[in-house]
Amino acid sequence: MKLLLQHLNTPGYGPNINDYLHHGGYETLKKAIALGPQGVVEAVVASQLRGRGGAGFPTGRKWQLLDKKSGKPVYLICNADESEPGTFKDRQIIYKDPHQLLEGMLITAYAIGAKQAFIYIRGEMYEGARLLERAIEEARAHGFLGDAIAGSDYCCDFVVHRGAGSYICGEETGLIESLEGKRPYPRIKPPYFPAVLGLYYCPTIVNNVETLCHVKHVIALGAEAFKAIGTPNNTGTRIWSVSGTVQRPGYHEFACGEITLGQLLYDVCGGPRPGRTFRAIIPGGSSSKVLKVGERYRGKLPNGTPFDWDFTDIPLDFDSLTACGTMSGSAAVIAMDDSVDLVEALANLNTFYAHESCGQCTPCREGSEWMHKITQRMLQGKARSQDADLLLSISKNISGRTICAHGEACAWPTESFVEKFKEDFLNKAKG
Repeated sequence: MKLLLQHLNTPGYGPNINDYLHHGGYETLKKAIALGPQGVVEAVVASQLRGRGGAGFPTGRKWQLLDKKSGKPVYLICNADESEPGTFKDRQIIYKDPHQLLEGMLITAYAIGAKQAFIYIRGEMYEGARLLERAIEEARAHGFLGDAIAGSDYCCDFVVHRGAGSYICGEETGLIESLEGKRPYPRIKPPYFPAVLGLYYCPTIVNNVETLCHVKHVIALGAEAFKAIGTPNNTGTRIWSVSGTVQRPGYHEFACGEITLGQLLYDVCGGPRPGRTFRAIIPGGSSSKVLKVGERYRGKLPNGTPFDWDFTDIPLDFDSLTACGTMSGSAAVIAMDDSVDLVEALANLNTFYAHESCGQCTPCREGSEWMHKITQRMLQGKARSQDADLLLSISKNISGRTICAHGEACAWPTESFVEKFKEDFLNKAKG
């Protein structure tokens, strides 16, 4: 089932407004305007669409939290700062179908009453920023941006803002600080929930690229038809980025829960390289806890259904992966076969997270650097017998003790790698 990627491989289809209009582009915007703002909000709530940025928070519920009584302007921000290692889904839409994103943003801005919206894009994605700016000009020239949008009395405009390549700007309040021209220190929540005190301390909605594109399809299909795609509480589709030691890496869109992790890795991506077997799988971007191949995952789903799964049995949806002690996160699957040194893999992640910590919170600032130094020491042949337990202690003293989720992002990989593959870390001390 393809919604977001349905036109990306159509012969002759390009990132321009003429091709987009030829395939029905901006017709859903007109439908949304006919529904009215409240009608759009109610449809998104009824669709059970969950955010695709990582947390999986219900999109319509987030919109309903907006403080519309303050009298302040309302802003919309598209989070296009795709920085999670292993993740390369949103940029496919930006580079190949930017008007789909613009239409989803326009529908969202209309629903929440925003007259100004921003696309915060990762600085390294220069070509993506250029394509978005061109698409904005095309939309404006065709009457879909600016004054009297699509012949209505609604007015709105977009600005593309390039970040400076900081991972912490993927966190919504850090992004807002950066957009305001300040150091991207995440804000404390409460009181700084963006829906109440966001950009310029005005009510603000921050949604990810994939989420905003899905808004268009909720309105196009209708809430009930959209909700029928996927599984209860896991509606719609998701784009999965697959990298690592698979034969056919790439990005693929499926209805939530339509396939299992095993089907994605073996049937879609060709399995491990010849002569190799999978050993570890990161299921949702590098900040999600690693899954150990050969381990059984047992428990109950939120609806009470018991499960007993091998890693290949895990359905690709929010709730199933969470029930297995990890998360779908940014839907970035990273496969590691038996040729991969897992201590080296973790050391690589620790180097990244130590570099990307904003430094605001002591546990994260100091702890991420300590974990980086310890894993580097292991690679240099200087490991100590107590280092594995020391890594666990540090990681568990970071989680839950920071302002934003970067603490968990750097701690969870270390915690899960060491717990599930402790022998690998102990062997470093044995030489």
